[in-house]
Amino acid sequence: MKTRHLLLAVGLAAVWGFNFVVMEAGLRHFPPLLFVTLRFALAAFPALLFAGGPGVPWRRVLAAGATLGVAQYSLLLLGMRAGMPAGLTSIVIQAQPVFTVVLAVFLLKEQITARRIAGLGVAFAGLVLIGVDLGGEGGPVGAFLLVVGGAFGWGLGNIAVRKAAPPSSLRFMIWLSAVAAVPMFGLSLLVEGVPQVRLSTEGVLAVLYVALLATLGGFGVWGFLLKRYDASVVAPYSMLVPVFGMSSAFLVTGEPISLMKLAAAVLIISGVLYAGARPRRRAVPGEASDGVSARTSDGVSGETSDGAPGRASGRTSGGAGGRGGDRPRAGSTAPAGGSRYGPAVIADCP
Repeated sequence: MKTRHLLLAVGLAAVWGFNFVVMEAGLRHFPPLLFVTLRFALAAFPALLFAGGPGVPWRRVLAAGATLGVAQYSLLLLGMRAGMPAGLTSIVIQAQPVFTVVLAVFLLKEQITARRIAGLGVAFAGLVLIGVDLGGEGGPVGAFLLVVGGAFGWGLGNIAVRKAAPPSSLRFMIWLSAVAAVPMFGLSLLVEGVPQVRLSTEGVLAVLYVALLATLGGFGVWGFLLKRYDASVVAPYSMLVPVFGMSSAFLVTGEPISLMKLAAAVLIISGVLYAGARPRRRAVPGEASDGVSARTSDGVSGETSDGAPGRASGRTSGGAGGRGGDRPRAGSTAPAGGSRYGPAVIADCP
């Protein structure tokens, strides 16, 4: 990856990590469901007027809006309002690959390797460690479960996006935001009542940050990087999000970082990275020197390197004139999540 693109990826992780601190600040001024509504409404309008159609069937847009938008963010923000601190939330939400893999096996009939089972088992152990730590300290276990529910909604959303396979990730995100804003506003009125909000500088800046920087800007940069590099090259940078989330929460709000939290973070991040990494394959007799064969690095025959059956990837993993993973992906329309499991299945920003 070129230096400027590497800095862009790290900067994006910083924006998404700090986003948890910003959401915590926004919840001091808005009820959680209304805050989600404002986020998606501002992300959709006025961009919706210039975006064009979503490019996929409307049932796919509705499914993604209900899962990634309504389910994920309503549970996430309710959990934070109930007492989950920003830094810890940034770790727990990374459990979404565990749910994504399980859901992909049952809903998409995808195969899972022993490596991924082991890696995601380690990640799940980290999640359990956080739950035990909170329970032992008399912490907000209910709030923790709400955030875990948000991670499950994210996993469902990844399945919905995979089925949709939108030609433009950014345009799809704009329509997803528009679709999610409507039911979220209804839920806000039903649960929180007619809003009585006093606008403040901090509250307005929080909404602008999560809608424009974290959602539209973040998703645009993510799609930009995925069009130029393999998902397996770009996706691991998302694991820097909880690092920035914990550090920014410590610096801005003074949220303590205990050894138990650090251990849990290491388990979750290392487990997800191990599950999403492609193991080296032994050379197969008669295989071409560039490594192209009828079998992928997952050992599943009949599939290409991006996980789509029967579709040519259009590039090799490292032929003459380029390095594996660093070759431009001009014209690629693959959604965020070219890798079938692990961090590469991320379809949305936090």
